Amino acid sequence: MKLNEIKDREGATHSKKRVGRGIGSGLGKTGGRGVKGQKSRSGVAINGFEGGQMPIYRRLPKRGFTNIFAKSYSEVSLGRLQAAVDAKKLDAKKTVNAEALKEAGVIRRVKDGVRVLSDGELKTKLTIEVAGASKAAIEKIEKAGGTISVLNAKKDAE
Repeated sequence: MKLNEIKDREGATHSKKRVGRGIGSGLGKTGGRGVKGQKSRSGVAINGFEGGQMPIYRRLPKRGFTNIFAKSYSEVSLGRLQAAVDAKKLDAKKTVNAEALKEAGVIRRVKDGVRVLSDGELKTKLTIEVAGASKAAIEKIEKAGGTISVLNAKKDAE
């Protein structure tokens, strides 16, 4: 076989539809668009138009909003932390913070900080420094003999 003999297998490629090339082609005259009117012309996009009826996006009520000040945290479970320590990706003697978690491959990106959740068990004594943690997670960490400092701790209004 030579380079000039190489070709696709039978049926591997389809020839392009050439519309508007005479009535005998089967796609002549209106070119498969139907007959007359705005939609038979080029450059028409009437999305959401319902022919005078009130469109659905105006019939339905508006609900809610997007809070532009909302924080997006990377969430890490205690079980995931324990697995990283067991796999020797995290050093239990050093402080566990966002940078350490990223280097260990526990989280992909830091976002607005890291929040620790209580899923799983923690057997290792860890010193953790994160942006947030659930109450149950804090209890489990302290029960295992570790310490946790929450950087963005919200003051409870008492």
